[in-house]
Amino acid sequence: MYIEFGELKFDVWQDKIALLSCGFIKHPGYGFVEVQIAGENKDTHLGAKMARSSEGRRLSYVSHEQTDSRLVITQRSALVEVQSVFECYGDTNAIRTYTIVKNISNKEIVLEEVSAFTALGIGEKGIDGSDSLYFTRFYQSHHGECQPQRYSFRELGLFRANAESQKRIAFANVGSWSTKEELPQAILEDDKGNFLMFQIESSSSWYYEIADILETYYLYLSGANLPFGGWSKPLQSGDSYQTPAVALAFGKTLNGVVGEMTKYRRHIAGKSAIDAYLPTIFNEYMHLSWDSPTEENTRLVAPAVAKTGVKYYVIDCGWHNEEPGNQVYPYVGQWMESKTRFPSGVRATTDFIRSLGMKAGLWIEPEIVGIQCQEMLDYYDDDCFLQRYGRRIAVMNRYFLDYRHPKVRAYMTETIRRMVEDYGADYIKFDYNEDCGVGTDYLALCAGEGLELCAQAYLDWVREMIARFPQVIFEGCSSGGMRMDYKTLSAFSLISTSDQTNYINYPYIAGNILSAVIPEQAAVWSYPVGCTLPGEPMTRDAEWVKENISDDRIAVNMINSFLGRMHLASHIQRMSNEQIALVKAGVEYYDSLTEAKKTALPYFPLGFTHFGADKVAAGFYTADKIYLAVWCLGEEMRVKIPLDIPANHAKIAYPPNPAAVCRLEEGDLSVEFSRTQTAVFIEIE
Repeated sequence: MYIEFGELKFDVWQDKIALLSCGFIKHPGYGFVEVQIAGENKDTHLGAKMARSSEGRRLSYVSHEQTDSRLVITQRSALVEVQSVFECYGDTNAIRTYTIVKNISNKEIVLEEVSAFTALGIGEKGIDGSDSLYFTRFYQSHHGECQPQRYSFRELGLFRANAESQKRIAFANVGSWSTKEELPQAILEDDKGNFLMFQIESSSSWYYEIADILETYYLYLSGANLPFGGWSKPLQSGDSYQTPAVALAFGKTLNGVVGEMTKYRRHIAGKSAIDAYLPTIFNEYMHLSWDSPTEENTRLVAPAVAKTGVKYYVIDCGWHNEEPGNQVYPYVGQWMESKTRFPSGVRATTDFIRSLGMKAGLWIEPEIVGIQCQEMLDYYDDDCFLQRYGRRIAVMNRYFLDYRHPKVRAYMTETIRRMVEDYGADYIKFDYNEDCGVGTDYLALCAGEGLELCAQAYLDWVREMIARFPQVIFEGCSSGGMRMDYKTLSAFSLISTSDQTNYINYPYIAGNILSAVIPEQAAVWSYPVGCTLPGEPMTRDAEWVKENISDDRIAVNMINSFLGRMHLASHIQRMSNEQIALVKAGVEYYDSLTEAKKTALPYFPLGFTHFGADKVAAGFYTADKIYLAVWCLGEEMRVKIPLDIPANHAKIAYPPNPAAVCRLEEGDLSVEFSRTQTAVFIEIE
């Protein structure tokens, strides 16, 4: 018997079931679930690999249920019943899948490893095809988010030395920053032009593995596990555990496979009616107030910002404490307004912002308490904090709150109510600027299990706040893009992609970001007067800004944000009328892209970019138009861009007076720049 579900095909024979094919992954006769139970034999000589788990070979087919959009396959061993759930959507070939494990024995068991999905048979040549198989991983770092790098399997250490080896292409994120070193996604590719993209939907620890067994390669996707994440899960008789979900998308080109994943992401992305028109946002933090906003400064800056047509004005960190901005973080946690910085009260300032025709926003870091915030340390009990070995976890002078505790949820719910109803916040930015590490062992068998439980409790609370205050936009942020996963993005309607402070480096992030986040959710900074170091005050006057902030600089900053969600910043009030007009034109053009972004698919005509590249081209396309950002960042003034979509007309839509001309030449786009370190945004019919 065969079961077909989208790109997945299963073979059932007698009481066994195996994945027969998955896109270009094919291997008959091998299971697609791995479950390792403590104390049970892992029959392997493969070192750290996840293959050959205790229950993987013991599972037998029981039944399956199938509809047009959902397939559930049930298997059993003597100890567990395993359900593999597959879900699909009508407009994409992407498939979402996860595993549910139930203890059917009469005693407690402890799970050590559970796959969300496993597939054997990558490539037609097995382990002899290591030179014709490629893997693109997406490196991450603070200020250097979403940096794809493509390797052959051989370059990553996989090749035939024996029928099987101990080598893995693998990565384990461990901790509460889910994307600090890599994004939980990757692309597999063969030399026949077949692409598979996967993502793991976890807001904490997660793991992927590509390795060899039976003379071929397999793919293993999961959340945390015992060796890579310090995770295990006790199950009493009758209890169940569900893994994080993963998604698989298929394509014949890079743009094609990312496009299929994009269509899938739109089905699971966080949505908010108040955020549906993708409003522009001004945030005081970057190259302006940094950690030290004041009532006086906001009243000075906001009128100029209002002239640009921006819809929201956000006051970032520092509205809430009396300590100086460079000393404030060890003292945060009460989230009460600062009388020193806002002597008339925060509400007076947010009302002033609204009087200018904008809505007002505030920042908060809701998961932490400063280690010197004595008021909150006296209020909270020890079990309100993440802890290991009975001691609170402290990082960067903060303790971490445990959202499983009702006292935490109650205080922080009242905090959000106060910010919205008393302080007048129409927009709240949830930040998270540290990583708690492997997790908490309080009320858990181990730290990895505790981290998973706490991460889920926090997101459950976030969803409660979003539902309770539908008139408020909630932004997710973690020191930029350190929590840029689709478990988090299924709650928030937009998320910060980076805290990169140098505008000329942001194209290297913005040029890749649509491979990781849909355009409707990808918040990107735009700071045309970005000329100070973090924390430093602006000492230059309006005359200096007029003479030194060029139109090219403004254009690059505005275009950086066109592909995603504009977060305007910096000392707009010191710009000349002509400069503000150029910013306003950018805001108006950004607004004109709203409807296109909601259905557009990413477009990378030059492939992915990297830091230091001389030219960058990235955009999105709809049924009848390509929208393309082109940055000239090196000495080469002519950028030639191959187009694989038929085109008959191209025009520069922004800036109004570009330092470039463009034309179509035999199906390609040619852009001639007259100056370097500038950019244009092009519409191609």
